[in-house]
Amino acid sequence: MEQKQIQQPSAAFVAASWAALFIGMIAFNIGLWNADMQLNEKGYYFTVLMFGLFSAVSVQKAVRDQLEGIPVTNIYYGLAWFSTLLSILLLTVGLWNATLDRSEKGFYAMSFALSLFSSIAVQKNTRDAKLRDKEAPKSPEQ
Repeated sequence: MEQKQIQQPSAAFVAASWAALFIGMIAFNIGLWNADMQLNEKGYYFTVLMFGLFSAVSVQKAVRDQLEGIPVTNIYYGLAWFSTLLSILLLTVGLWNATLDRSEKGFYAMSFALSLFSSIAVQKNTRDAKLRDKEAPKSPEQ
């Protein structure tokens, strides 16, 4: 059986992924900080963002593990997908019912989507780099 060689992510892609993650998260949180909302509303949106980031990384890990033949239980795989979809649904319902301008709702939706997508890219890059480092032949001095 031929083993796939892991391609090292380019420095530009790694930097762009991290930049997108920080831009999305920081923009979302600056928007919350400056928003004319009650503290419990701000907490709701912040929690949905954190929940979404964690669940998106979990989906990426579960999918990648399955592709690499690493056992993943069906319940974990299902929960990872369910959690990701639930975070998107929770943000959608929250924004749908919020008394915000449509432009503000769009801002939160887009910064949330940017954050989720980039968290998946960062996880992929991190995993590829670690696997590549493991595969790299060690010199005799090491």
